[in-house]
Amino acid sequence: MKFVDIGAGNMVLDERVVAVITPDSAPAKRIVQEAKETGKIIDSTGGRRTQSILITDSDHVILSYLTTEALGQRLNKGE
Repeated sequence: MKFVDIGAGNMVLDERVVAVITPDSAPAKRIVQEAKETGKIIDSTGGRRTQSILITDSDHVILSYLTTEALGQRLNKGE
């Protein structure tokens, strides 16, 4: 069990993250919109441009300004 920095001083438990995706595709935009409607969105961008979306096992959607590559490296560091 390890916390991973996802930017702007925010952290997430690594074992709760199911996927890290880019926000560019239509399905990703749909996921974000549905999370906003259901109240399961967490914006950790600190006002910056969203560069990655984290999906958790509790169906929460976390927005981050870090790239998917950077988050992938941080999440894999513990393995």
